[in-house]
Amino acid sequence: MPRIPRWFTPVAFLAWVGASSAQIVAPPPTPATKAPPPPDWRDIQFGAVIPDEEYVDQPYLMRTDDGAWLCLLTTSAAGEGAASSHVLSTRSTDRGKTWSPLLALEPQTPPESAYATMVKTPAGRIYAFYNHNTDNIREIPNEVRGGAPVKRVDCLGHFVFKFTDDGGKSWSVQRYEMPMRESSIDRDNVTGGRVRIFWHVGRPLVHRGAVFVPFSKMVGISNLSRSECWFLRSDNLLTERDPARIRWSTLPDGDAGLRAPSGIIAEEPSLVALSDGSLYCTYRTAAGRSAHAYSRDDGRTWTPPAFMTYASGGREVTHTRAANFVWRTANGRYLYWFHNHEIPNFTGQRNPAWVAGGREVDSPAGKVLEWSQPEILFYAAETGTRMSYPDLVEEDGRYFITETQKTVARVHEVPAAFFETLWSQPEIRRVTTRGAVVNLVGAACAAGKTAKLPAAFDLESSPADGGFAAEAWLRLDDLCGGQTLLDSRDAAGGGFALTTTEWGTVQLTLRGRFGGPNRDNAVVTETSWDCDPGVLRAGAWHHVVAIVDGPAKIVSFVVDGQLCDGGKARPYGWARYPRDLRLIPTTKTLRLAPSLRGELAGVRLYNRRLLVTEAIGNWRAGRGASAKSPGP
Repeated sequence: MPRIPRWFTPVAFLAWVGASSAQIVAPPPTPATKAPPPPDWRDIQFGAVIPDEEYVDQPYLMRTDDGAWLCLLTTSAAGEGAASSHVLSTRSTDRGKTWSPLLALEPQTPPESAYATMVKTPAGRIYAFYNHNTDNIREIPNEVRGGAPVKRVDCLGHFVFKFTDDGGKSWSVQRYEMPMRESSIDRDNVTGGRVRIFWHVGRPLVHRGAVFVPFSKMVGISNLSRSECWFLRSDNLLTERDPARIRWSTLPDGDAGLRAPSGIIAEEPSLVALSDGSLYCTYRTAAGRSAHAYSRDDGRTWTPPAFMTYASGGREVTHTRAANFVWRTANGRYLYWFHNHEIPNFTGQRNPAWVAGGREVDSPAGKVLEWSQPEILFYAAETGTRMSYPDLVEEDGRYFITETQKTVARVHEVPAAFFETLWSQPEIRRVTTRGAVVNLVGAACAAGKTAKLPAAFDLESSPADGGFAAEAWLRLDDLCGGQTLLDSRDAAGGGFALTTTEWGTVQLTLRGRFGGPNRDNAVVTETSWDCDPGVLRAGAWHHVVAIVDGPAKIVSFVVDGQLCDGGKARPYGWARYPRDLRLIPTTKTLRLAPSLRGELAGVRLYNRRLLVTEAIGNWRAGRGASAKSPGP
């Protein structure tokens, strides 16, 4: 008996019987299901998880000679600083998607080991450097007079290393000490110099045949303990096969390390070498700023510590008391990880993480680094997430970055095109048209004119670049509040508007709803944010771009090619908006300059977020089609 086709249902049978032809015709194929759009790679939940015990810190990567990735990390069963803190390693042969079982370099029981990094020799041997409480000290005096003894002892003792000759499948049984020279901060510490109080953060640097290992010394364990940045240098680690014969010297020369430009906190140095042989170091402070310094003599002496700037003599880089890392990539360019706000203590947000692109420029003293305006690199939906302590590995032209929130560590691939765009920022001079729904120039922007709009802007229209951006070339006769540049609001206030404020700024207001299945019952939410006070001048032409980042739920402003950072008025230049704000309705009509004392020369609206770099490209391109053609 012939097999009956699965499609041959009673309904199909009746249709077949009534057909004029006896030939059985198969039904049309079911349309293929459209693949969902890829998630936003910046959202850290989509990274590949690195295994741990409970607490996890400093997930650093190294490519081994057998093609695997070796990850070194600090973990414990009971949080940061616990007696169970110890150093582990794990391997991946599929670019971080899966990992081998954890391998302990040191046991989970005291004495504590913590905060490890790696360096690889030309022969393929990998050294791991870390803190070790070799003397099993269980408490030290409290820096606060009359305070109880401090029982956190993971940041003291000895600086040690082990090594592997098989890509991390096994580690040397013996550990070896890296002697650090005593300095004034050691003698000032709470033990009077009897114990070294320090910790190790930052990738070691191979430079001119030597290895530089950064670390931080401090006088106590408290959060307000005075600290300095130091380096251990070995001139023979890369060639010496006997670990006991490796030589170490402590830099800089003299009795003081790299200190803060102001205040007492200077810690977690990150070190790179420039093309002319100069060394560049950036480190965190408690002043709401990163610090940096240059050395022209292989680390023996350094320029006076100063707050880090985007360019020589330019705006200072704002950064909380968190790790800030600088990397030199294989193409000779630079990347800088930081948090782009100036709340100075540990409660300051480490979410999102921002990245700037760096390039070398000449100065009378030698090469120096200049930095782009930053872009958001990673974010988390939960605002309390505190991502930090990243590492970067490059492979076959691809970029992978690790991060940790102290309980979960992940590895993420960052599209190479994103970094290429970032590095292009100093030269970019073109208008971005993708996603533009309004593009007006010159007379079309005159007061009283209108333009057609879509019925709504969906801030989550795309997992990758959903959002909204409003751009205007404008000249204000005065900076008084209450002037309206752009307006799409209905009688109930739903929609968006670009207005001036009493603080002499331009503000974006959004009023909309969640966009659930029942729109009548959807949540109505409003948010507003403005550019930094002081960046606009009456009578001058300005280019203002308000960027709404839908996936990250962040609003920011770029004015005349510079991302607002809060200036002197506030610690942030960007702000979060409510997660339940999604659909921004419009009246389908954009009203231009309904109450403006001044002039608009160009207006663009986008149904997606713009990159900061794209906004800068629009600024540099100017308004060539305009009769007035203002420009940078």
